[in-house]
Amino acid sequence: MNMIANTALLDPMETASVDQLRQHQLERLRWSLKHAYENVPLYRKRFDEAGMHPDDLKSLDDLAKFPFTGKNDLRDNYPYGMFAVPQSEIVRIHASSGTTGKPTVVGYTQNDIDTWANVVARSIRAAGGRKGDKVHISYGYGLFTGGLGAHYGAERLGCTVIPMSGGQTEKQVQLIRDFQPDIIMVTPSYMLNLADEIERQGIDPHKLALRLGIFGAEPWTAELRRAIEERLGITALDIYGLSEIMGPGVAMECFDTKDGPTIWEDHFYPEIIDPVTGEVLPDGQMGELVFTSLSKEALPMIRYRTRDLTRLLPGTARPMRRMDKITGRSDDMLIIRGVNVFPTQIEEQVLKVRQLSENYEIHLFRNGNLDSIEVHVELKHEHENLGDSQQQALCNELSKYIKTYIGISSRIVLRPCYSLKRSEGKACHVHDNRGK
Repeated sequence: MNMIANTALLDPMETASVDQLRQHQLERLRWSLKHAYENVPLYRKRFDEAGMHPDDLKSLDDLAKFPFTGKNDLRDNYPYGMFAVPQSEIVRIHASSGTTGKPTVVGYTQNDIDTWANVVARSIRAAGGRKGDKVHISYGYGLFTGGLGAHYGAERLGCTVIPMSGGQTEKQVQLIRDFQPDIIMVTPSYMLNLADEIERQGIDPHKLALRLGIFGAEPWTAELRRAIEERLGITALDIYGLSEIMGPGVAMECFDTKDGPTIWEDHFYPEIIDPVTGEVLPDGQMGELVFTSLSKEALPMIRYRTRDLTRLLPGTARPMRRMDKITGRSDDMLIIRGVNVFPTQIEEQVLKVRQLSENYEIHLFRNGNLDSIEVHVELKHEHENLGDSQQQALCNELSKYIKTYIGISSRIVLRPCYSLKRSEGKACHVHDNRGK
């Protein structure tokens, strides 16, 4: 097993054998099922309806017999109906934006907050961060879990935190130049926005102190990783998390392997299921990621359907399993003229055309009974003076890539440099006008 050199830095479960890890998971899973059953009416009702009791769990495989939990369960029990501890034990509340309905509310006990800080600290350390590093945090602070989750974890590791939050792009770049942080934690789409501003200010990004970017909160491709690393001269690594399970720090890509996020399985038990049938799939097979919390007190989550599409892979840098890059979400899939399309597939094709920037938008329309798609892209600033025929050639090249690799015809709209809206948080690439 390819472990990092100084194993003394690692938590005990990071160096445990797989057998030790599985026994640890089984013990914690028994506790979590019992805790949920005894303290959350929904879980008691669901377990009873399924004819399952926490005592029926004899092995990890038995988890597949228990019912799933979904985002609608949190919304239907808004705000506190899923909490498993008295209100007096809740020390913090976070919530989603609620743009598609009621927000999903998550609560934390003090032990939960400590666990969260520990797994984020572990994540930053696995990425190559160390005590004394300066960490610039551009995740949003507030009800969104990103900013405070990263903040507490970085402090727990002993880093110096620069709590910038999102927005104020010009000031962000000023502080990156003046404060010289070693690490930045941000969404990959907003990192592109910062890279544009760095270039606009005439700053050589390779002369900045930044050496590491920890990017999460949205799917991003290997091609986008390469583009960010080339533009900024940093190592770009993937952190994964979701509020319902904990926040950032559920899984982290390790610096020494860069082969997908390692899931911290001593706290979060993963499964992959067929998103249609719910059947548990073997490791290595693509499907929907499901998590069961093993140590959460305030909001235990039993078989929570994330809707994220990925696969489980064997451990490399740690005994815990890895997850492959998220290809998309089962509820983000676009169906265009009968073809299943994920935005990340479009992104991969855009990034094959080196003269185009990493920013893009997908616009969907309905012409009569047929769907049509436009992909809006823009030139990199160093290519903005290309002639009309050269620009048309680039559009034709991208259109051919999309047709060849995805199987749909598209119209490419080349927009002026820096004209596409930049993200200050999670990117919004899709504009679906078919129902308008």
